[in-house]
Amino acid sequence: MTIDLDALVSNWRHLAACAGSAECAAVVKANAYGCGIEPVVRALSAAGCTTFFVAVPEEGLRVKTAAPDATCFVLNGLFATAAPTYLKAGLTPILGSVPEVMTWVETAKAAAVPLPCAVHMDSGMTRLGMSLAELQQISSNSDIMDHLDVRLFMTHYACADDIGHAQTLRQRDNFLEGAKLFPGVPRSAANSAADLQKDGHEFELARPGVALYGGEALNDVPNPMKPVVKLEGRIVQIRQAYAGDAVGYGGAEVLKRDSRIAYISVGYADGYHRGSSHMGVPMRQVSPPAQAAFKGQRINGVGRISMDLSGFDVTDIPEDQIAAGDWIELFGDAIAVDDVARAAGTIGYELLTGLGNRYARVYVGGDGQS
Repeated sequence: MTIDLDALVSNWRHLAACAGSAECAAVVKANAYGCGIEPVVRALSAAGCTTFFVAVPEEGLRVKTAAPDATCFVLNGLFATAAPTYLKAGLTPILGSVPEVMTWVETAKAAAVPLPCAVHMDSGMTRLGMSLAELQQISSNSDIMDHLDVRLFMTHYACADDIGHAQTLRQRDNFLEGAKLFPGVPRSAANSAADLQKDGHEFELARPGVALYGGEALNDVPNPMKPVVKLEGRIVQIRQAYAGDAVGYGGAEVLKRDSRIAYISVGYADGYHRGSSHMGVPMRQVSPPAQAAFKGQRINGVGRISMDLSGFDVTDIPEDQIAAGDWIELFGDAIAVDDVARAAGTIGYELLTGLGNRYARVYVGGDGQS
C-alpha cells in the first residue's frame, strides 16, 4: 500500500482553491481514510492546513501528537467521562445535543473559563445535531452561552454528491436560519462534494474528506482528484490451468480456454472485497467485476476472491515477463479505487477505510517520506 503524500497535498490545495476565501480543513477520521493519521497530518500541516476533523477523541490525540498547535474538532459527540480528556488534550468537541451542551457547560464552570466548542445543527439529515428549536433554546440562555466559546457552527449535507439536489438546498436554507442565532461564528457545511461544486456552500470553513485521498465525491462527473493510494498484491504462484477446469470456491468459474492464473496474497481479510470477484457473487448480476493491472496492462480476475488469495488471468502476458514475486496493482494509477468499489457494490470510502493491517504502508513524498 503506497501512499503518495505529494498527491494528497496537491488534492488539498485544489480543494482549498475551490473553497475560495474560506479556510480549508481536512477530515482525517478512520485513520485518515486508511492512509495513517500521523503522516497525513504532518504532510498537510507542512502545506498549511491548521484544522482537522476526527470522529472520536482517540483519533484527536493522534492528531495533536503529529501537529500540537492544530485545531482538532471531534465529530461524534461528547461523553461526560471523556470531557477531561478533551480539556487536557486541547480537543474541541462538536456538540450535537442539548445534553452534550450541558456536559460542556458544567466542564467549563468547573474550569472557571468559557471552553471552545463547535455547535452542530441537524438541518435535515436526521442524524447528529440539534434542531432549530433546540438551538433557539440554548442560544437564548445566558447561563449556557456565557460558558461556551463557540468557534464553529456546522451542519452536514446528506445529498451533496448529487449536484443541485433539492435536499441540499433545503438544508442550506435551514442552516442559514440556524446560523442567525450565532452571529459572527464561522460556519461550515461543505464536505468534499459541496466544496467541489463551488456553489455557495463554502461559508467560512470547508472540511473535505474522501476527495483528499483521491476518491470520487461527486456522482456522474469526472473525478478531478489525483490518486493517493496504490494497492498492490504480490504474486505467490502462477499456475497452468486448462479449459474445463473449475477455479476456486464453489467452482464458480469454469475456464473456457487454457489459462495461466496468478494468485496474489490479498483477499477479503485485507479489505479487498469478495463482492469484487469475477464470478459466483450476486454483484455480477448488476455490475462488471473488478479488474487489476500488471505493469499498466489490465487483467481480469478469475473465480472468487477468498480470505487471503485472489486469482488473475495472466494468459496474455508473455511468460518471461511475469513471475512469482512480482506485484499486481489492485487499484491506484491504472485502476480507480471507485471502480473496484463499484464492482463490490460499495463506495470508495468503505474500500479505503477497510484496508487491513497486513499491508506494508509505504509513504512517498511529503513530510512522511519513508
